[in-house]
Amino acid sequence: MDIRVVTSDALLPHSADLRSVYADAFCAPPWNEDEERADAFVVRLGSDVRRPGFTAALAFDGQNAVGFATAWDTPAPFPVDRCYPQAAAGLGPSRTEEWLCGAREVDELAVRVTARGNGIAAGLLKAVTEEAPDGRAWLLTSLRSPRAMAFYRRQGWTQATHPSPTGHGIAVFLGPRHPARTLAAQPL
Repeated sequence: MDIRVVTSDALLPHSADLRSVYADAFCAPPWNEDEERADAFVVRLGSDVRRPGFTAALAFDGQNAVGFATAWDTPAPFPVDRCYPQAAAGLGPSRTEEWLCGAREVDELAVRVTARGNGIAAGLLKAVTEEAPDGRAWLLTSLRSPRAMAFYRRQGWTQATHPSPTGHGIAVFLGPRHPARTLAAQPL
């Protein structure tokens, strides 16, 4: 497998491949997204590439893209769209600002089902976070995927928020070099 960090200009020509990988990774359990979400991802990608600090990595098997990751630097003030309010509620205002604003935020990480188990996801994650400002990288993932949660822990990421008693929602993870990872409250 060949993993390459690419510029936004080099990424967008692969939009059809990225959409296919996205659908393969997220249109099945536990994510259960539909084809319209895969289409929306490609549309969103057109604006995401213009975010400050945007970076992307592609994994290839020959000429075929089998995985990708995208990331950018989280702006200040902390965003209030998408799942950001849940992340902020879990951390509180001061930790959100100190730990996440200005840090490298991993937005998407997807690998084709047939390409899993070969270290591709780990390589993609490392590729988009290597240049994180002062080692500050973070991501959020759904609590619906114990597999994703376990993967991030195996990569040295620290869970910084914990589920409500109902066990639903998202979890914020801090990267292995994030200076605040030792300050994150561990579950009881």
